[in-house]
Order: sequence, then C-alpha cells, then structure tokens
Amino acid sequence: MRNILFLLVFCFILSCKNTKSSDVKTPVDNSKSTEQSSSGDSSDIDAISTKDFREFKVLDSKNLTKAEIWATINPQMEDFKEADYNRLKPLILEQDIETLQNHIVEGKFNYQELTKFYLYRIRKFDRENTLSLNSVIAINPNVIKDAYMLDEVDDYDEIHPIFGMPILLKDNINASNMATTAGAVALKENITDDAFIVKQLKSKGALILGKANLSEWAYFFCGDCPSGYSAVGGQTLNPYGRRIFDTGGSSSGSGVAASANFAVATIGSETSGSILSPASQNSTVGLKPTIGLVSRSGIVPISSTLDTAGPITRNVMDNAIVLDAIFGEDKSDSKSFMIMWESGFYAKDLKTANLKGKRFGAPKRLWEDTLYITALEVLKQQGAEIVEIEEEKLGLPNFLRLLNLDMKKDLPAYMEGYANEDITLRTVSDVIAFNLKDSLNTMPYGQRLFNGIANDLGDATYLERIKDTLSSNGKRYFDNPMKAHNLDGFLSINNYHAGFAAVAEYPALTVPMGYTVDGVPKGLTFIAKRLQEKQLLEWAYVYEQASKARVAPKDYN
Repeated sequence: MRNILFLLVFCFILSCKNTKSSDVKTPVDNSKSTEQSSSGDSSDIDAISTKDFREFKVLDSKNLTKAEIWATINPQMEDFKEADYNRLKPLILEQDIETLQNHIVEGKFNYQELTKFYLYRIRKFDRENTLSLNSVIAINPNVIKDAYMLDEVDDYDEIHPIFGMPILLKDNINASNMATTAGAVALKENITDDAFIVKQLKSKGALILGKANLSEWAYFFCGDCPSGYSAVGGQTLNPYGRRIFDTGGSSSGSGVAASANFAVATIGSETSGSILSPASQNSTVGLKPTIGLVSRSGIVPISSTLDTAGPITRNVMDNAIVLDAIFGEDKSDSKSFMIMWESGFYAKDLKTANLKGKRFGAPKRLWEDTLYITALEVLKQQGAEIVEIEEEKLGLPNFLRLLNLDMKKDLPAYMEGYANEDITLRTVSDVIAFNLKDSLNTMPYGQRLFNGIANDLGDATYLERIKDTLSSNGKRYFDNPMKAHNLDGFLSINNYHAGFAAVAEYPALTVPMGYTVDGVPKGLTFIAKRLQEKQLLEWAYVYEQASKARVAPKDYN
C-alpha cells in the first residue's frame, strides 16, 4: 500500500510539471535555468525519485579514473595528433552514416582514422576537465586493431551500412574485453562474452568502441540519486548545460555521448522511459522498439516483461540503420520472435516517406507546450491531420511491484547465465550486503529501491495478475482513441507516456523538436502499435527533415 500511495502522489506531482514550455530558441548555457525533471508519469523509471537532480554528492567517479580508461589505448593513439583531429572534424562531426561511408569510399579517411577521431574526442572532452561529461565508462582495448582489419576489406558493395561504424554500448550490455558493470562496483570485474545484440552488430561489421555510463542498475537502485549517476562512472552531465540540465536516464551516457559526437551511434536500454528520456533531454533520436524485436539476452535486467534495447542517434536515418543491424530472433530470449524482414528493411524508402493523410492523436493537456504546438504545425504542413484527444482515464496500478518482482527473479537469472562465474553475488540481497561494506564508495545516495525489491513478498501468481492488468490498461490507453478517431499514431513529448507504452509493449520514438528559452532540449515522441517501427521512423524522418530542429551542443563543436 505504501508503494501504491507513493506512486499516486508522485503521479500528481508530475502532472503539474512540464505542461508549459517556452518558445524555440538556439541552445544556450544559462546557469540560472531551473529546468524540471523530464518525467511525465509515475511509471517512468526516472520518476521514481523526487530528488532535485542538481543535488550532486559526487561528480567524478571515486572508482574509476581517466588514466585507467585510457591506459591500453594511449600507446595506440600516438600517431594521431591534434592536426589529424582538426582535419577530420568537418568531415565527421554531425555527419550521418551514409556521408561517412561515402567519405571512406572516396578515400578521405579510413575506418581506423574514423575510430581514432572518436577516441581522441572522448579523451579530449569527456573526463577530468572543465567540459567533462562523464558519459563514457570504458574503451574497447581492441577497437583500433578491429578497425584496421576492416580497412583490409575491398568489397564495399556487399556490406551493411553499419560496417566500420564505431558504436558505444550502455554499460549494462555484455561485450567481450570490457566489464559489464551496470555502473555498480559489485560488477566491476564482470568480464563476459558478447550479448546477442553485440553479436548482431559485429556480424555486420560494426565496431564496438566502448561502454557508456548510465544511471546505476538502470536507475532501479537508489531512488534518491540524480539521473546519470553511477558509482563506477560518476555523474553524467548534459552537454547543453553541465550541472544545470538533467541528462535523463537511465541510458544517460548513451544519450549524452550520441549528442556530443563521441560515436556514430549508441545503444541504450529501456524499461520505461530510459531511452526516450535521455534521447529527448540531449536532443537526439531515441527508439524504444516493440518488446521482443531486439534481444535482451546478456543485458543486466530490471524486468523481463518490459526491458528492451534500442538505438540512440543524432538523426532518424542512422536510427533506422542501427535498428536494422540489431533486430533478430534470439531463441534464448523468452519474448523474442522471428521476423522475416530482409536486411535494409527499416532504412529502405525512408527518404521518400510522406505524411499525407496520416492522422495523429495529440493529447489536449500537451497543447499548452509551445514547442509541441510548433511541432504539430510542422506535421500539418507535411500533410498530416492532427486530432485533439482526451486521454483515457486509466492508471498503472502496482507498476513498481512489477519491477520489484521481476528484478527479484531476473537478476539471479542474469548472474547465473550471463555474468562472470567468478562473481559470487547472485541476488539483490547479495548486492545490498556487498554495498554496505563500503557505502561511501558504492552507494552515496543509498539503495532504497533495492531494499524495496528485497522486501517485496509478492508471489508469481500476484505478479501475473499485475502484468495482466498493466498490459490491458496500456493497450486500452492507446487503442481506444486510435480506434475512436481512426488514428495512425499518438504524439507525446519526451518520455511523458513512456509508462503506458512500456506496459502495452508498443514502440516509441523521440526526435528533437527544439529548445526552451533556457536552452533545454525537448523531443517530439511518436507512439504506434506493435511492430510499427518502420512507420515511426518514416513519420519522424519527415518531421525531422521539415523541422531541422537539432542544434549540436555549442561547447563541443
């Protein structure tokens, strides 16, 4: 009952937030901004805490140094100088995958130089300096060698567009040669094999550049910490306003690193809002796929019911390319399914997409947001029909209990099946006990949510009842207005409707829609029914090309 009351109260608090926005403006670093949390409903992981995100107890990690991250890479970078970086910057910065591949074919640079450019940039900006963002937690020690091997490939006609593109992974995704920590000291030595999704990327020639920081345990740990904090990675900061604007979470490092041009693209993961939130907060494109389209095996879990991985990129076309590289059936994942779409499906014909006759539902309460109204006008100019709708009066009862009961069983399953066998910790209670031995360095904000998991005594029958209710409410929330108004899609802001999309298991995609007068990024979020990722990408692409809303963070150009 206490958890339920907490969620109801927090839902009320959040309903008063973010309903008003200011006119579009080029981003500025305004130290007097008072931007509030991006969360839109109490079921978003980010919304579980009401703590002011500017109350930083820790900035730089106490468990990881810049020297540690770069120890094996620095000797391999000795031949790449500032002059090389400056020569390549106009060719690489803010460029899409198609452009980068064309430059490589034209001989302007190769995959190894592309990789070194991003490495140089991360080392230059990311840690222990006045512009540090703490968005990268590890570098793949073999990535330069891997890039060199790809430069030996001659047949460019048969390769996937992701070939040779350096990708950063959220550090809850297993990848060989690097620990998978979920930001937790307890997993600092968790060296593993590749997750299924990483094998998918590598099979198409993608380069795994390293790991991105995250909200520890995908934000389902402390409950009283800022978005983007982890004990291993430190505090991730927003490039549009360091120590001023929220990064969003839990894929904080993935959103920040994509925005700051630290990789071609990044991979995040979402339970509820954890891709949509950081993507929108950092002016990037983030896609939360239909549950089961992308494998979850080898990813540190919260909920086997709701978890999914997905791409975060600077533009929609790149998002389609990355999704095309990672989807696929994984028979070890209980929710995975076979899709017969051929390679290139998601990016094919994207440039010829249009919105003529498409009908989108726009919740009435969001019409107070001027950025949203501007976005709706852009969509109308492209031929879309906008229908003002009233939202269904439905709740998400026991959402927190679902996460508790899923993680209670799913974390041990990950530890047994995918973690390093030398790590003896298996359960949430094991991690709680481990952290208590050195609380200052492992849990400076406490571990309230982990304690809640350990204390939740719900059984499997109760869990199934919760799932049934939430799934039904989530689907009805979108399906009812879609049917009543003959809608193609639903239009939201940031991660405002992430909880309902999560429990419905529907895909959602956010794309930059501008900045408040204080320079805070916001995203227009498209939500559609199951397996309509291609439609989402088409709608977002048309909007993106018409609005041209993204502006790169100025201090990192």
